[in-house]
Amino acid sequence: MSAGFGDNVRIVDCPETQAKGIAGLVGSVYGETTPSVTGVDVIGNAAGDFALNVYIEGIEDEIWVAPDLVEFLDHGAGQTIALDGVDKEWVRADSGEWVEHDLSQSKSPWWKFW
Repeated sequence: MSAGFGDNVRIVDCPETQAKGIAGLVGSVYGETTPSVTGVDVIGNAAGDFALNVYIEGIEDEIWVAPDLVEFLDHGAGQTIALDGVDKEWVRADSGEWVEHDLSQSKSPWWKFW
């Protein structure tokens, strides 16, 4: 299974990831890009002109890796995404689907504060 946004992954143990000190570490996919357009430095062979941004807690550098250097672990069920000014949130399901929840109905009008 290929990894995508929000998925939890483990960095594959190989010479390239060992050299960067990230082999075997676990993180979350925060983004995807086309390296030929964005010019990001990619760890591994980005021959398919596609790379994943993996956030690993405790590492401040941005990490872009070739997709074949990540091992899919799970979809990170329970993660939430919300946007300022939007009365909705999206919650990640076990299946990887983002389930939309309308938050406007859960808010009481200001006059029902008391």
